[in-house]
Amino acid sequence: MENKVLATSSPHIRSNENTTKVMLDVIIALLPAVIASIYYFGFDSIKLTSIAVISAVATEAIIQKLLKKEVTIKDLSAVVTGILLAFNLPPSAPWWIPLIGSVFAIAVAKQVFGGIGHNFINPALAGRAMLLASWPTKMLGWENPAGVDAVSAATPLQIVKGAEGNLQPLTDVILGRVPGCIGETSAILLIIGGLYLLYRGVISWKIPVSYIGTVAVIAYFYEGSLLLVGYHVFGGGLLLGAIFMATDYASSPVTSKGKIVFGIGAGILTMLIRIFGATPEGVSYSILLMNVATPIIEKYTAPKVFGGAKK
Repeated sequence: MENKVLATSSPHIRSNENTTKVMLDVIIALLPAVIASIYYFGFDSIKLTSIAVISAVATEAIIQKLLKKEVTIKDLSAVVTGILLAFNLPPSAPWWIPLIGSVFAIAVAKQVFGGIGHNFINPALAGRAMLLASWPTKMLGWENPAGVDAVSAATPLQIVKGAEGNLQPLTDVILGRVPGCIGETSAILLIIGGLYLLYRGVISWKIPVSYIGTVAVIAYFYEGSLLLVGYHVFGGGLLLGAIFMATDYASSPVTSKGKIVFGIGAGILTMLIRIFGATPEGVSYSILLMNVATPIIEKYTAPKVFGGAKK
């Protein structure tokens, strides 16, 4: 009787992963796009990203201190929120825009609901939505990246929707040599970051693929051109949203079927906004709306419990 069997409560699966490691992987995945944003937009990118990150980290530390909670800024989640918020800003945004956006993202969209893991919407997107509703002119000040000789500073999606200007080659859109938010322009580097997260097992393919695929299918039937589908996929915030924000653990479904439903729903909403809305972009609001719908999605996509009794 020397060898005893110890019965302990679940979970019985152990993992070396923790929040800090996951967030560090996300930061590494974002670094290529950060470097590209600095290359194309120079000091404006450095300024906006630095202010957003510092404001996010400081807000989280101050609120946790005031509430006499453990300060968890070392988990790097606030750093990720700051980077993602900055990525959703135009290079011409004044310095106080990322500051206010980060404070709102952390204080209202995250800490009010209990902190990391309890937020029901993506904090960075919540901050962007608030900024866009409050200061739309400051949030729509596009500039041509360095080295681009173009008269128009309209984004590719604005031109597709009917704004004046000539569409730049799709290769420029993929590389990031187009006007837009500082972190969304370089599609190829965002894809590389996404592949890294898939390799590391940080995200699942289900949300990004179903999201991007839905947008591509609807865009093809609406535009009737594979070339214009390319602008819809690569020319806005779709890749940034689908890879880095729609996959947020706390605000997206955990079930396999739920992830696909989430992605398809976000894709449909994105294209409805792009086609019928006043704005040529729709990623932010689409993801936020699907965040709100996540509990319902999980309710109807949860797997049946093995051995459970019929109701």
